Amino acid sequence: MTSSISRILRLRSIYGSLTAQCRLNKPSFHSLPENSRPFPVDFFRDDRYGKSPAFAAINFRFLCTTATGNSINQSNSNAHVTGISASRSSEGHSGNSNDDKGSGGSQGKPVRGGPVSWMSFFLLLSTGAGLVYYYDREKKRHIEGINSASNAVRQGPSVGKAAIGGPFNLIDHNGKAVTDKNFIGKWNLIYFGFTHCPDICPDELQKLAAAIDKIKEKSGLEVLPVFISVDPERDTVEQVCEYVKEFHPKLIGLTGSPDEIKKAARAYRVYYMKTEEEGSDYLVDHSIVMYLMDPNMQFVKFFGKNLDADSLADGVIQEIKQHKMVKA
Repeated sequence: MTSSISRILRLRSIYGSLTAQCRLNKPSFHSLPENSRPFPVDFFRDDRYGKSPAFAAINFRFLCTTATGNSINQSNSNAHVTGISASRSSEGHSGNSNDDKGSGGSQGKPVRGGPVSWMSFFLLLSTGAGLVYYYDREKKRHIEGINSASNAVRQGPSVGKAAIGGPFNLIDHNGKAVTDKNFIGKWNLIYFGFTHCPDICPDELQKLAAAIDKIKEKSGLEVLPVFISVDPERDTVEQVCEYVKEFHPKLIGLTGSPDEIKKAARAYRVYYMKTEEEGSDYLVDHSIVMYLMDPNMQFVKFFGKNLDADSLADGVIQEIKQHKMVKA
């Protein structure tokens, strides 16, 4: 019993000594120096440690192999850490070198900034503002030009001769065939419409009749009012005759065949078209314009719906006076 305990204690002592020696020196099993071996040389040749020296040899081989493996693993780990450190050092050195080169060559190649810089943003904003300002200015100038041209046409004298007017062959409200030559020698104010018009034509003919009387009162000029129908299918001679009597005794109403009406409207650049047709009841969409013709049946000026009776009368008087001055 005492011998077994002594042997166990001795084995523990040998194991502790061997473990400490392997941890400190990390020797290889095949490269242990003679004087650093934890066991005596004759450990395997006698049985001082008991009748099982092979057990001690196996234990010794296991411990040495474990120490050698740990040594190799730690060596590889150190080598890996050393490689990483060297790589980082190399990168740092390379970065420093690149920085030095960049700082040295910064005069030739500036470092590129972000994709959008403040300068590019400012230039883009300035360009957009400039385009908006230019567009607004051009738009205003275009509108002013249109207004100026409209005022010049509405207020100024007629320049040249427009391609408005021409020969026609129609029938007056008394059933007499007339042409444009029957109106030569008189100032004429011509309006195109139709007798079944609900509101626009009556208003325009009332304005025309009032303007004729005002022209006579203000200037003593005689102007003949003329009404030409654009609805020949319903505006017969009798229908036109009854219609013109409602506005002015000097108003002359003209109608005719569809072809002759079309020729007259085309000569005076008048648009008309049937709309909302329901059997015999329909309306006619047409131009709302009055044409001032001189005694030679030449076009002088047109007047739109925006004028009242006084403005129409003043405009006609002014055009006639200017026309006479030009002729003189």
